[in-house]
Amino acid sequence: MSTDPTVSIPYGRLMHHAMRKLIQTVLEDVADNGLPGNHHFFVTFATGHPDVEMADWLRGRYEAEMTIVIQHWFDALQVDEDGFSIVLNFGDNPEALRIPFDAIVTFVDPSVEFGLRFESIETEDDGPEPSDDGPDDDAHIPPAPETEKPQGEVVRLDRFRKNT
Repeated sequence: MSTDPTVSIPYGRLMHHAMRKLIQTVLEDVADNGLPGNHHFFVTFATGHPDVEMADWLRGRYEAEMTIVIQHWFDALQVDEDGFSIVLNFGDNPEALRIPFDAIVTFVDPSVEFGLRFESIETEDDGPEPSDDGPDDDAHIPPAPETEKPQGEVVRLDRFRKNT
């Protein structure tokens, strides 16, 4: 047992691993059984991640981040331990994407108001872990930014919520 006060349990990194495993499990079920009911997903990912595979024209259009929607039309969804591949339709052009789980920035299912947002977690070599001074807000529906990003359209989730 370590008594070194500078060594701590990396809760942030462990939580991110568990949340990515949840996404993997959900996508595996969708790959096997299709989307149930009204479920659909908005997945935002970092296009600059070294293991993201996408068409050059898409990467040129979305240099930092891209949000895909998995809903009505998708094909060839395959999931493994590291990420998933999928074919989506972009203006009547089917395009294959490969997205590693650690490239995902947000994962949202607005049909049940569920969302995950991944804050940047630095590795031990890069710097210290985030502090635990405040509440953990990783596992909630991410708020829409105040301004639109030039790389793409910001979609406000409020318009997808059902009025009760």
